[in-house]
Amino acid sequence: MGDLAIRVQPRAKRTEVAGERGGAVLIRVSAPPVDGKANEAVCRLIAERAGVARSAVRIVRGEGARDKLVRVDGLSADRLRSALLN
Repeated sequence: MGDLAIRVQPRAKRTEVAGERGGAVLIRVSAPPVDGKANEAVCRLIAERAGVARSAVRIVRGEGARDKLVRVDGLSADRLRSALLN
């Protein structure tokens, strides 16, 4: 299992994976960064794109920051990056 760096842009028009920026996967979410709503939206999007259960996705670092490290049980960082960007 590997960890994947992501950068989150909350309060976007749509929830989407918007490519890469500075080696991190850029994820835009429409949810505000209040009460964990943006983090929950990020985890839901990653689970959907990776084809795993929501419970398999965890933010391991950066819960209160735009730059985060996420881990998906059962997927390597390379496979997760590929699932998000393709």
